[in-house]
Amino acid sequence: MSFKHIVFIIALSTALVGCGGGDGAPEINATNCSGGGMQAILPTFDNETARQAFIDKCQALAEKK
Repeated sequence: MSFKHIVFIIALSTALVGCGGGDGAPEINATNCSGGGMQAILPTFDNETARQAFIDKCQALAEKK
């Protein structure tokens, strides 16, 4: 393997490890707060409190626009 391949594999591995866990809430942005984004994200919440907090933050984002 060349040096470029090794660097690429290390960078990709680091990025993927950073995505793991899933303990954090999804990012609040226009994509995640859109209709389709919310349909995909809301079922992933384990408790109603975190789910409602996400909805409230999305509504606050929509009011800022």
